[in-house]
Amino acid sequence: MSDYGIQLREKQKLKRIYGMLEKQFHNTFEKAEKMKGITGENLVQLLERRLDNVVYRLRFATSRSQARQLVTHGHIMVNGRKVNIPSYIVRENDEICVVDNSKKVLIIKEALKEYTKAGVMPWLKVDPDTMKGSMLAIPKRSDVTDLGDIKEQLIIELYSK
Repeated sequence: MSDYGIQLREKQKLKRIYGMLEKQFHNTFEKAEKMKGITGENLVQLLERRLDNVVYRLRFATSRSQARQLVTHGHIMVNGRKVNIPSYIVRENDEICVVDNSKKVLIIKEALKEYTKAGVMPWLKVDPDTMKGSMLAIPKRSDVTDLGDIKEQLIIELYSK
């Protein structure tokens, strides 16, 4: 397979993991490119900081698509304000919680059972009883272990052409 094919496959894998379409992904890449530091690490960092992903990582949902639906349906608040935009970028020390009316939602309760089994990422903190969590720090690429063998450098090379 050509280099282009390999790069394209890496991009497709990452887009599929985060459930994004091309335009959204490309815009995220452009943001990552403008940030200081290594573009590949910035890209993963921005993807991890998306509200739908953070809701998934806090174990309020069992999948990113389910988390995206919880966000768009208004079940999530950030710093006391309802946010229904899945691409909202969560900042350090932001508090993410389930809206009071939604604390009885069975999907969220079931998903939180996973918290006791697996915990959360080291850059997050969650209290399953109050259904609140927060982002303690900006995630590093080394903290994100479940991306497997994705080489974000190949994606950077693809977009740099």
